[in-house]
Amino acid sequence: MKKITPDLREKSPEGLREELLAIKQEQFNLRMQKATGQESKSHLIRIARKNVARIKTILTQKEQG
Repeated sequence: MKKITPDLREKSPEGLREELLAIKQEQFNLRMQKATGQESKSHLIRIARKNVARIKTILTQKEQG
């Protein structure tokens, strides 16, 4: 698995917010698939949750300077 953090650190805050929205949408879709019994790759929910946390951490670091 490739490292996502160095790629995220290069993005601007606006780009990070767009990425955050996209991952949250993906996370929502995965949760709906799980709820309806269509889930095939349950590990993706966990990965999406961790990616949201990574992006939020990097956004906070950039805002603090």
